[in-house]
Amino acid sequence: MPEITGAPRHGGRIFGFRLFRPILAGATLRERLVACLGALAGITLTGLLCGWFFGEGPHIPLIVAPMGASAVLLFAVPASPLAQPWPVIGGNTISAFMGVLAAHLIPDPVVAIGVGVSLAIAAMSLTRSLHPPGGAAALTALIGGPAVTSAGFLFPLFPVCINSVILVALGIAFHKVSRRNYPHVPVVVPVNNHGTADLPATIRVGFKPEDVDAALVALDETLDIDRSDIDRLLHQVELHALVRTEGDLTCREVMSRDVVTIGLDDSAGRARELLLTHNIRTLPVVDAAGRLKGTLGLRELALRDPSSIAAAMSDARTAAPDDPAVGLVQTLTDGRTHAIVVTAADRTVLGVITQTDLLATLARSASAKAFGPRADMAA
Repeated sequence: MPEITGAPRHGGRIFGFRLFRPILAGATLRERLVACLGALAGITLTGLLCGWFFGEGPHIPLIVAPMGASAVLLFAVPASPLAQPWPVIGGNTISAFMGVLAAHLIPDPVVAIGVGVSLAIAAMSLTRSLHPPGGAAALTALIGGPAVTSAGFLFPLFPVCINSVILVALGIAFHKVSRRNYPHVPVVVPVNNHGTADLPATIRVGFKPEDVDAALVALDETLDIDRSDIDRLLHQVELHALVRTEGDLTCREVMSRDVVTIGLDDSAGRARELLLTHNIRTLPVVDAAGRLKGTLGLRELALRDPSSIAAAMSDARTAAPDDPAVGLVQTLTDGRTHAIVVTAADRTVLGVITQTDLLATLARSASAKAFGPRADMAA
């Protein structure tokens, strides 16, 4: 029986218990423990805050059951489109309103519960706020008991909307502290930085967005993942496959070691002279101890404040000497990065890998595969 990824293998058992592999990709044991902690804090504080602001009593409940389901999405799968702030707040509130509406318009409670959930799905779909716990919010408005039904159209506002707003606010704070990405920001589609009609180099070959769309149509299923995240995942798969098949060469073997650098106290004129004299596009900027502080090129000198190197330089893209060289393909083909600085653990500059260095490495690897040992002998 499969066990949790990364856990010790002892006949499918962990500490004497059989555990199943998580059903969601990337759901490690650590992620699940973080989710449990987040749900504990989120639900508890939501109840406490509502009790503090609105008081306790036998009237409308301070927190409704659908918040538990919302917490599962918000803390366990924060990247899901269904767990984002608007679906949580809008989906629960709109669905509760649909439930109250169905209760007022349809006297038969059995018919009303079906119509309420159906209207909730339709309303959430139209408002781009699809949130599974919304179905439970609609049902609660219909079968929540006298306290809920007597509240009428106030019920979607309190406690449903107030609960949802507080839970989302707590979720944002919790994910920020735990360094998780929430609200989830879909990856930006690559753009051509050269002002021409060509596609960016990273998506000019291989699969294209329309290929992903066609695959989704062929699958004929709705997936709980953002369209752009699918695209990013597939590109990352391509990169890992390249590293696995071509990852023997390390940055240490490929990098240029006689690095031309510029100091923080040097002038912009000196930087321009070095760039033109050595016919290079990127200068690592180092401090007095030789530690990397940033990079500088002719573009930065032209567009930024040239009065100081520190004001003109950009953040450096770096790699470790033992990283696979082909792992830099994605960065060096993004249309902005022309060189990656190889550094030691203390940020001391060890070398530089340019687009030319990487291209020569890939060409040699392809030649060796095509012609076998003879190509290496001829070289």
